Amino acid sequence: MLLPPPTRRRARRGVSVLAFDGMSPFELGCVVEVFGIPRPELRVPWYELAVCAESPADLRVVGGFTMRVEHGLDVLAEAGTVIVPGVPDVRDEVSPRVVAALRRAHERGARVVSICSGAFALAAAGLLDDREATTHWRYAELLQQRFPRVRVDPDVLYVDGEDVLTSAGSAAGLDLLIHLVRKDHGPGVANEVARRLVIPPHREGGQAQFIQAAVAPVREGAAVTAAMTWALDHLAEPITIAVLAEVARVSQRTFIRHFKRQTGTSPLRWVISQRVAASLTLLESTSAPVEEIASAVGFDSPATFRHHFTRAMRTSPSAYRRAFRTPAGPAPSDREITTPAR
Repeated sequence: MLLPPPTRRRARRGVSVLAFDGMSPFELGCVVEVFGIPRPELRVPWYELAVCAESPADLRVVGGFTMRVEHGLDVLAEAGTVIVPGVPDVRDEVSPRVVAALRRAHERGARVVSICSGAFALAAAGLLDDREATTHWRYAELLQQRFPRVRVDPDVLYVDGEDVLTSAGSAAGLDLLIHLVRKDHGPGVANEVARRLVIPPHREGGQAQFIQAAVAPVREGAAVTAAMTWALDHLAEPITIAVLAEVARVSQRTFIRHFKRQTGTSPLRWVISQRVAASLTLLESTSAPVEEIASAVGFDSPATFRHHFTRAMRTSPSAYRRAFRTPAGPAPSDREITTPAR
């Protein structure tokens, strides 16, 4: 994922999402689930969601049903956060009316967001010119060809350009939506919403781990899963290929091959990503020094931690803490930290 320089923005309560004829319901459902369900128990001003469409006619939805939308593009453009979950055809021209609505929303200061192929609509509106952006890995090359001014990164789950944000395919949209909640309401609220959805509040790695990764046979998968489970419970300890292979009860060479086949990455890269992910909660919820956090999640030095954190998160641990730190917290000497529970 790519993060901008850390800033704090007040919550944008008005959220609109574009629906269109022939759409898949998943991405729209993700937006509705995150922003459309009242959550009074969180005790923060929640969002007001409007589902919008270019035409008032009934919309056909993949799966054999239709949907009637109450709001038009005028309401779409007036929201504080505007979300485009996809486009009808990545090779076709985007409707001029949709393009105009997106430009109008951005010009008046709205936060404009795309999920998956929705990036094509943002690019058509010129909102991605000379910016870094992402989309589903299957469409990344086409997006670059059609809109050469966009700097397409096909490897990340999402890109936060502050006023314009893009995400990779379908499920990566959830990562970005939770990120928006985190920006608006802080990590505690975002973590609680993620918990309700039974998804991780942070997901490390990029799209490359999901591209043409073969499904491992059951026996191989069980061995790799056992090693991964053990590693997650022992992140603060030294973890080597030899140790993981011993847990999996296979040779080191076989373990590396099976792990790559199942996950699309190497064992040690995966361990590093899990250590970075474990550090996020500590940076958000404690005042412990970075050096102490580095040790708690298993990095052998603060310099190594900063290197891998910056490479994964595109910002430093200190900058991440300034962006997402829970307002109140104990002083470093007041709290002993341990590796976060899974």
